[in-house]
Amino acid sequence: GRAPDPALIEQILRDQSRWEKRNSNIMELSGGMKRRVMIAKALSHEPEILFLDEPTAGVDVELRRDMWTLVRGLRERGVTIILTTHYIEEAEEMADRVGVINKGELILVDEKAALMKKLGRKTLTLNLAEPLTALPPELGEWNLKLKADGNEIEYEFDANAERTGVPSLLRRMSDIGLGFRDLNTEQSSLEDIFVGLVSERQEARP
Repeated sequence: GRAPDPALIEQILRDQSRWEKRNSNIMELSGGMKRRVMIAKALSHEPEILFLDEPTAGVDVELRRDMWTLVRGLRERGVTIILTTHYIEEAEEMADRVGVINKGELILVDEKAALMKKLGRKTLTLNLAEPLTALPPELGEWNLKLKADGNEIEYEFDANAERTGVPSLLRRMSDIGLGFRDLNTEQSSLEDIFVGLVSERQEARP
């Protein structure tokens, strides 16, 4: 990094709403504010690479979102940021590349978009025209779940598979007269993918 520039330091503190507290004793600040000061100190040297170790752990929602805004701004300015976090939604919100660590072992590193595409699954939810008490046996070849109230059917599938089974499922439902009012699909989140990866590795161990 470079030698500190007073004008830059002022701008960094103002960006983080810390300028009015510039003369405060750091020991008197809250945990979240101390994190802001430490990040401001690091930014004062205009680093090309910035390491952030759980910068939002234990802070309130407002401060966490402020930190997200700060990190996104740094990324847009070309700063490489290596960030560790226990908040999976944080990685999903900000990261370009994601590494998954389980019990101290790095088990995966990939582009976030590629990871979502390769490992992500989709869930098709069908809102039925009439409630069911049980799934019709004619739909037994698909791995379906009937919601407790009988009004929705869920079908999880691999969106990257050559045959997802969705078109044939909808045709079979039409053939047996099972109608639906609406349908929607949801992509797996990074949290779903993380839980799946960890579960697979635990099952693979002797």
